[in-house]
Amino acid sequence: MSFPLLTATAALPAIGAIATAAVPAARRTAAKWLALAVSLATLVLAGIVFARFEPGGDRYQLTESHAWIKDFGVRYELGVDGIGVALLALTALLIPFVILAGWHDADPSPSSQLRSSRGGPNETNPYHWRPTQGFFALILMVEAMVILSFTATDVFLFYILFEAMLIPMYFLIGGFGDRSHAGSDENAATQRSYAAVKFLLYNLAGGLIMLAAVIGLYVVAGSFSLSEIAEARANGSLDMASSTERWLFLGFFFAFAVKAPLWPLHTWLPNAMGEATTPVAVLITAVVDKVGTFAMLRFCLQLFPEASKWATPVILVLALISIVYGALLAVGQRDIKRLIAYASISHFGFIVLGIFAMTSQGQSGATLYMVNHGISTAALMLVAGFLITRRGSRLIADYGGVQKVAPVLAGTFLIGGLATLSLPGLAPFVSEFLVLVGAFSAYPVVGIIATVGIVLAALYVLVLYQRTMTGPVREGIGSMPDLKVRELAVALPLIALLIFLGVFPKPLTEVVNPAVQHTMHDVQKKDPQPEVEAAK
Repeated sequence: MSFPLLTATAALPAIGAIATAAVPAARRTAAKWLALAVSLATLVLAGIVFARFEPGGDRYQLTESHAWIKDFGVRYELGVDGIGVALLALTALLIPFVILAGWHDADPSPSSQLRSSRGGPNETNPYHWRPTQGFFALILMVEAMVILSFTATDVFLFYILFEAMLIPMYFLIGGFGDRSHAGSDENAATQRSYAAVKFLLYNLAGGLIMLAAVIGLYVVAGSFSLSEIAEARANGSLDMASSTERWLFLGFFFAFAVKAPLWPLHTWLPNAMGEATTPVAVLITAVVDKVGTFAMLRFCLQLFPEASKWATPVILVLALISIVYGALLAVGQRDIKRLIAYASISHFGFIVLGIFAMTSQGQSGATLYMVNHGISTAALMLVAGFLITRRGSRLIADYGGVQKVAPVLAGTFLIGGLATLSLPGLAPFVSEFLVLVGAFSAYPVVGIIATVGIVLAALYVLVLYQRTMTGPVREGIGSMPDLKVRELAVALPLIALLIFLGVFPKPLTEVVNPAVQHTMHDVQKKDPQPEVEAAK
């Protein structure tokens, strides 16, 4: 029996989460270093997974299969294709930066320390008050669940993970809020609770509908295994009525559209990102939300190919609305974090557009977009978080002239912003270009409308930079320090990766493209051939 590499990659952060949570309250720094060490070890394992994956080999590699709930036909089945391995690597890459960026975000506030000095929880029980340990343990637990989600090839196992990751995310949003919130502590706590509950209810509603579809799939197919269902389709033993397939597709797609998020199911995202700490906001949009778009490729298109083609016109319209609507709202935002949240809604519209354009360029671009959006959003949001921590405000109007007093901070912020608007030479340009080419080749009008999002992205990014970084130095900005060593260790590698993948995307494309061809075969689609007029 070969070494269960995928299980080990997911189990390591899960075990690390338990160990981090068990660190005594007084050893906050030790808990941080333990969490960082675990995340780096997970990154090493993810690198081994990526290195061992053979793009020209079997569709699913490094597979594992064990009986789990025999009476219901549920198995513990794992395997990665090119799309899953790229997103697994993204997740493992970003978590160390999330931990470094949030190094002090969960330290006890002065009010909690005052309670401890008066005989509060720390004094009576050193294991009772451990916000720092809990914060980093929850991040590691989310990492474990997301990695398993990208590798699960049993539909029921995926569903369990899809829902279970909501629990640590709920506590990260509701229990560890943004300390730059305007207003009283009581008002901040209320806003945090509202955002956490809204996040949970939206995603639970999608999950419940998906559960009904999962049960329906088992009734029809008699299995939860992707490989068994694919084999049954191939040999003709699975006869699924068109109406049944469409209802099941809608159940799955609804849950994934909430997670993505896609308009009009997006409204939880700005609240969640705005009220969460900056590293948790990155965790939401750069890591967790990718599970939704990834699942559209793996489950919707593979399990329900005919229904996917049937729903394509409506989904393309929803994607276009997400692109334009999210960008327009980003232009009008006064809050830095909410601006980035609405920009992400626009970007997820591009990803969904690429997936359902049903062309190889579009789906390759969509997969690259998931990876590149994760890196660019992490760079921009984390640097924005460093800025907000210094000023204590998320409002754009409270900034001005930052580049004169903190040029390195302003420079990294600019590069992150330029990546967000897909400037040529930076990684997101490649993916956005492929999505637009794929969409235009199949649906020219859709491709033309989608380009509006590019223009609006340039507007909201450049206006944000102009209002915060240029002009006269506003009051309270003059003494602002530049990026420190820990913050540079977060920002510079992400910037370097954006540049590297912008000029040399081959390491990703050669892994992703074979998996995309498998998906195109699932839906029985071929790329449109360009019309060439015959020579007279």
